[in-house]
Amino acid sequence: MADRRLQVFHAVVKHGSFTRAAERLFMTQPAVTFQIKQLEEHFDTRLLERGHGKLGLTPAGEIVFDYAERILTLNEELESRVSELTDELAGTLNVGTSTTIAAYWLPHLLEGFKRLYPRVIPRVMVGNSAYIEGKVAGRELDLGLIEIVTDNPTLERRTAGRDDLMVICRPDHPLAAHERLDAPTLAEHPFITREPGNAIRDLAESYFEAAGFGPEDLAIAAELGSLAAVKHLVRDGFGFGIASRAAIQRDLCEKLLVAIPLDPPLYTPLEVIFPKDRFRSRLIVTFADFATETLQQLGEVLDKKAAAARPA
Repeated sequence: MADRRLQVFHAVVKHGSFTRAAERLFMTQPAVTFQIKQLEEHFDTRLLERGHGKLGLTPAGEIVFDYAERILTLNEELESRVSELTDELAGTLNVGTSTTIAAYWLPHLLEGFKRLYPRVIPRVMVGNSAYIEGKVAGRELDLGLIEIVTDNPTLERRTAGRDDLMVICRPDHPLAAHERLDAPTLAEHPFITREPGNAIRDLAESYFEAAGFGPEDLAIAAELGSLAAVKHLVRDGFGFGIASRAAIQRDLCEKLLVAIPLDPPLYTPLEVIFPKDRFRSRLIVTFADFATETLQQLGEVLDKKAAAARPA
């Protein structure tokens, strides 16, 4: 019900460009430009400053943007309240997930949720945990599934479980002979780590620092932006990596990699986050509850598999 021109204007400001707004709204760029022109003609003033490849708000644009945010939020609440009078959940759900959760937890999660609520349309954004945290805090996503414990005061968090972090290497790597591995032993070997902002990288760095090893003390072989790339280099013998247990199950079954627990153990948290002061529809609350319970159940399944695989 909200004015389409306000929706387009809000998206252009939020995303910082006509092109990104068009992509987000599934519109053509000329259509976005036309909507902005119509809005400026309605108010008989310029709302956006365009120059040097950047967009800025005029004083009038700042007022319109402030009201647009409030109007669109109220419109979302209105739509949700009316739809909740029916029994069946429906609508679009904007979810952000870390790369590991997206690849190894999310498929099970969405499959179960879609079976229960087939009219819900999940729209998923994937990035590292820090990126998703920022998007949820900026209200661009309804909720996020991440692998860090956020201290952002604008966010509410639920702990949905944890996953063991394991050292991964080739079966013929010298580290493969160990039952457990500590920081001093690992520091003697090339380390294939993740990109800045990745939750597992942050946890690994804290782990080494607690044992007295800073980044400069480690033999970093590569910094990679995906777990698939890390596993590829590990399989090729360029060093060891650290990965979540859920992410390496297939590689272990196919005997492409071996996994060794850390000493002391290290875990990655599984967290569900959403804005504190944002209206939460029944759909958002239901998905958050389902995600929390499902991640806990999947973690218990992994625990049982790990226990069964240990030598007697």
